Amino acid sequence: MKYALFNEASELCGRYDSATHAEIPRGAVEVSDDLYFQTIRENDGVWMLVKGSVVKRPIPITAPDLPLLIANERFRREASGLTVDGLIIETTRDSQALIASTGLSAVLDPDYRCNFKTVTGFVEIGATQIIAIAKSVRAHVQACFDRELALLHAVEAGEYSDKMLAEGWPGSPPPESVELQ
Repeated sequence: MKYALFNEASELCGRYDSATHAEIPRGAVEVSDDLYFQTIRENDGVWMLVKGSVVKRPIPITAPDLPLLIANERFRREASGLTVDGLIIETTRDSQALIASTGLSAVLDPDYRCNFKTVTGFVEIGATQIIAIAKSVRAHVQACFDRELALLHAVEAGEYSDKMLAEGWPGSPPPESVELQ
């Protein structure tokens, strides 16, 4: 005897053969040998118990949460880093905060110097370089948010396509290069 077990949502969650299973779970439904093997072979749908009959329904297709998908891509791109005057700069949220505070020190004291950690190690830089880095990082981050907004507008207008998610972001690999003035 062959059996199928269904969960609370009426979806197939187990198959049992009395010849190989010592115990058949309570609530399991007896099925024909053909149907038992059909549920194994045909995995292009969801097997369900509907009004006492075992039927295969199409796999539900759910629409993606486009605003969330776009925001996640913006966050990934925002933190992708960039190059300023040959220095590879991190642009993670933590790095942005550190760079902003260092930039404030540079604005308040034009003679300010510090040991600044780049992706490849420490460099000593002065106020002019610090301000250029801070401005470049801010421009990069703002461009990421601007791209997110443009994509959200495309979604609202019904003009969005999946390929747009990979296009138009700043700092696409390799990171953008900004020369100090």
